[in-house]
Amino acid sequence: MRLPLLAAAAVFALAAPSFAQDRSVSVQSDLTFEQVFASPSLNGPVPRGVKLSPDGRYLTVLRNRETDKDRYDLWGYDRETGEWSMLVDSEKFASGRELSEDEKMQRERQRIGDLAGIVTYEWAAGSDALLVPLDGDLYLARLGGDITRLTDTEESELNPALSNTGKLVSFIRDRQLWVGDVGAAAVPITPREGETIRWGEAEFVAQEEMARLTGYWWSPDDTRIAVQRTDEARVGIVTRAAIGATGTKVFDQRYPVAGSDNAVVELFVMDPDGGNRAKVDLTSGQDPAHYNAEDPTDFYLARVDWAPDGKLYVQRQNRAQTVLDMLKVDPATGASEVMFTETAAAKDYWINLSDNYRFLKDGSLIWWSERDGFGHLYLFREGRWNRLTKGQWVVTKLLGIDEAQGRVFLTGTNYANPREEHVYAFSLDNPEPGEIERLTESEFTHSASMDKAGKALLVSRSSHHQPPQTYLADQTGKRLAWVEENALGGEHPYAPYLASHRPAKFGTIKAADGATDLHWKMVTPEMKPGKRYPVFYHHYSGPGPQTVTAGWDGALQQAVVDAGYIWFELDNRGSANRGVAFEQPLYRAMGGVEVADQKAGAEYLKSLDFVDPGKIALYGWSYGGYMTLKQMQADPGLYAAGIAGAPVTRWELYDTHYTERYMGDPRQVPEAYAAASAIPDAEKITDPLLLIHGMADDNVVFENSSELIAKLQGANRPFEMMLYPGSTHRVSGEQISPHLWNTIFGFLERHGVVPPE
Repeated sequence: MRLPLLAAAAVFALAAPSFAQDRSVSVQSDLTFEQVFASPSLNGPVPRGVKLSPDGRYLTVLRNRETDKDRYDLWGYDRETGEWSMLVDSEKFASGRELSEDEKMQRERQRIGDLAGIVTYEWAAGSDALLVPLDGDLYLARLGGDITRLTDTEESELNPALSNTGKLVSFIRDRQLWVGDVGAAAVPITPREGETIRWGEAEFVAQEEMARLTGYWWSPDDTRIAVQRTDEARVGIVTRAAIGATGTKVFDQRYPVAGSDNAVVELFVMDPDGGNRAKVDLTSGQDPAHYNAEDPTDFYLARVDWAPDGKLYVQRQNRAQTVLDMLKVDPATGASEVMFTETAAAKDYWINLSDNYRFLKDGSLIWWSERDGFGHLYLFREGRWNRLTKGQWVVTKLLGIDEAQGRVFLTGTNYANPREEHVYAFSLDNPEPGEIERLTESEFTHSASMDKAGKALLVSRSSHHQPPQTYLADQTGKRLAWVEENALGGEHPYAPYLASHRPAKFGTIKAADGATDLHWKMVTPEMKPGKRYPVFYHHYSGPGPQTVTAGWDGALQQAVVDAGYIWFELDNRGSANRGVAFEQPLYRAMGGVEVADQKAGAEYLKSLDFVDPGKIALYGWSYGGYMTLKQMQADPGLYAAGIAGAPVTRWELYDTHYTERYMGDPRQVPEAYAAASAIPDAEKITDPLLLIHGMADDNVVFENSSELIAKLQGANRPFEMMLYPGSTHRVSGEQISPHLWNTIFGFLERHGVVPPE
């Protein structure tokens, strides 16, 4: 349940069912759900995969089509000529071949399963060509216009990559790592060993929960490759039925549920032809106080990196996720030693994995840690630590480092306004940690990336009044050129609805502990004096996502507001970007503090004279769906109705890495799991409930809902249900999505949760 999983499902991957036709007529709004999910996207052209070529001349993006908002083509911008051109037309070169089940599942892990066309690409080191996967095969697109097909197979080529010199291409096919010269036939360099052995692929929990999507890594000079070998033999099999409209497929999926065995992960270093293979010692220096002495393989391979000087480093995390060891590895022999150990920042806490680190040319390391209670950067050099940033704010991403100038770039929260995220820079020579320069404007929230040399910034920004914009900036933050201005002008798809666009309001209330500030966001319709309005109380509530931000939230919430509802969100304790003390209360207590804090939000709403206190409806997806159930069980009568989408109902059904990080091992703390379950108290749900689930969900498997359904039926508790044949955790589609949302509001209307006359 990696952050993107729940957030994506809840915000833009929703779709729903039952009363679509009636609602379009009965609820008059300026913006309908059909319009929200139609093409072109009302967000305007929002490019994906924005990159700079290694030489900095070209800027490339994946741009969606006006006629199909989910299909992407590859475009390039020549900074010298100022001209845009389509580099690869995804329809022209598409084969229409169905993706393999492995590639479909990888796309689900990346939350891009609903996208078509080109979803990723990679620049060659010489800045003259790009590697482009499309429909399961690989293409090499040269800037002169020539496009060469590199593979043509029934199997998909997974995790394709160009080596660091750009001379070799590699990919996974049929559970083996293949390598070849660019333009020549590739050959497997690892053996085919059986159905439970995979080479070069990240295991399920690494993809889903650790944000590690690959299982092999090229050395800087292409002379060696570090390759993961995964044996899933001891991982339990979950039989998953993908129920479609006209048939059912049954999959026996290796899925490590909480408290069960993980895959055995090994790491080997080899030559590009597979020779000179050395097994890395991943068990070196294990502290028996934190690792399983009876099973030294019971750990997580968190990260693998080659430093610029050719040295290999591995991050190893213990099963409890309270310790992270940095291993220094000899690539020739595989021998390793612990360079340093990071421990959880507080008792009853965990280590949040991060990609915010960088090995420098001089052998030092910039490292992200929460050791002082907030996520900050530190410099590790010659065995000593130096603090680089400090304060009650959080570094969210290390963007780049200009080593020649000694300048570091990052994104982080605004200490004065945690709803905003900005681009900052500081000098490595600065003797005072914490003295940083903000490079972006207030009133927006930002994300960014940089070229490898740390010379140019690609910045995306948005606000509640402006859909995402992307621009190229220099090291001072000065905008050099728009990549996509996306101005809300005459031809913008959202322009016809600007007249009814309602601004967001923000504020804070005290948490259930009476001391902690919780941030909320509210969007209200045009209200008549003396009238009270229903509330659509949207929540996620789990660890990870921060929902209350200054950014653009899309047209969906405006459609809800146009229908006469107040949109409300609250970030409870446990959500991200507020520091360790804010997240820690969830430890071994899921379904507790979040319920109490969201209740405080409901009580605040009931105190407002423009809110109808009897018409507050809960809505959440995935963890948010779980929270709908727990809130309705805890406080019957507080909420008028609840919508639970793809809810986790029993944490023993979810995977090891996510669940045990927060809840511990169920074999050791069964009482924590019993208290967190939504099954035992299901009969306490007496208010109207709508349950929604995709019937091919491989993440929060359908068994979560089927067990709840049986419990409610056995207790003679009425509820409504909408199931989506063939849909995964993302119930979505140009027609399915409005069906979902029309179903939700049809349900609310049937139970009297409607705006005043």
